[in-house]
Amino acid sequence: MSFFTSSREKRLWIFAFLVLAAIFSTLIFGGHLVAAMDEELQGALFFYAMLALAATVILHGLFTRPGLAEITVWLGLSAVFVMLYSRLGFAERSHLFEYIVLAIFIHKALLERVKQGKIIANPGLVAFLLTLAIGTFDELIQIFLPKRVFDPFDIYVNGLSALLAIAGSWTLSWVRKKTGI
Repeated sequence: MSFFTSSREKRLWIFAFLVLAAIFSTLIFGGHLVAAMDEELQGALFFYAMLALAATVILHGLFTRPGLAEITVWLGLSAVFVMLYSRLGFAERSHLFEYIVLAIFIHKALLERVKQGKIIANPGLVAFLLTLAIGTFDELIQIFLPKRVFDPFDIYVNGLSALLAIAGSWTLSWVRKKTGI
């Protein structure tokens, strides 16, 4: 008997675990990499990350064919994320990207599980709490690592990222249902 309810759920959990592996792999090398980067390289990385994000949104749009209401929500969410992103330092920006992606994969995997008949009372809350727990664990590990610093603000950013991702996903789903798309 398989733990997963569908091949889609299995893929989503694999993607979540790959993101998680990437996050935890930076615990050893991340500090050294940031210290070695100048502002120009950090700006270039930001630019390419934003290009990848834009490509993801465009491809999602091509597959789902969003209506005007959904496009409006996407633009509004994008504005919120860009403004939040512009107020954070480089390290917090990476947390924002990492934990948004992680939260979305966890949330989508839980939603797929519910769709397949499993009972999860509130998949959004479960995804948020699981992502927040992972983000907290990520920071707690840094207490014991050389050249790493435990920062409660990073836990806040991790949680905020998860909350924004899940709330944005929920909002888009709600708009899609209300507009009949």
